[in-house]
Amino acid sequence: MKYIKKSEEPQCLANWKALANENWTPTYEDDFRGKVKTEVHDWLLHEQGYICCYCGIRVTRDTSHIEHLKPRSAYPELALDYRNLLVSCQRKRTQSEHCAYKKDDWYDEHLMISPLQSNCAEFFRYSEAGEILPADKPDKQAAATTIFKLGLNISKLTANRKKAIEDILEVIEVLSDEDIKKLIQGFNQPDANGECEEFSTAIIYILNQTLLYRHPMI
Repeated sequence: MKYIKKSEEPQCLANWKALANENWTPTYEDDFRGKVKTEVHDWLLHEQGYICCYCGIRVTRDTSHIEHLKPRSAYPELALDYRNLLVSCQRKRTQSEHCAYKKDDWYDEHLMISPLQSNCAEFFRYSEAGEILPADKPDKQAAATTIFKLGLNISKLTANRKKAIEDILEVIEVLSDEDIKKLIQGFNQPDANGECEEFSTAIIYILNQTLLYRHPMI
């Protein structure tokens, strides 16, 4: 899971909500559509580096949807709060649901690791087989619950993460420590097109583990 630093609310959304009057109150269910929704969707994609807020797979407008971190059913007052809006993969529900569609209306502030937490990546580790696992931290139960509730270890995601990890493992042995540090820095940033690498947090974890293996703490 990659940290998402929320930006200011896009002006198009602020302007639309400002149209509220005594005869009309904007709602997500009935009114949030068309140009405004498309612009907000695009803004969110750019903010996240075009990766899913939960699993980290590459997404576009056609392969994603707007997600409410805190579900509308329980937090209706946050339905149009930009700080509560993210972009998750899967345009429509499928048989192999994961991320937002798997999460559905679940949210627990004590048992969910949120991509809006600046240290969210620290709660997870990754195996060379592509699994995402709880890190050895006090909040291990929260990490395990988040993985389960979001379906982050379904076969499709695990296989894709494994491929990303294998690609980096093929070259890592010939890289110097300095090269690895530069790679970590690069994977932490979007490229010239504003896109982040798929499964970048898994790749960064493997790179950091390589450095720790080379230089174990005494």
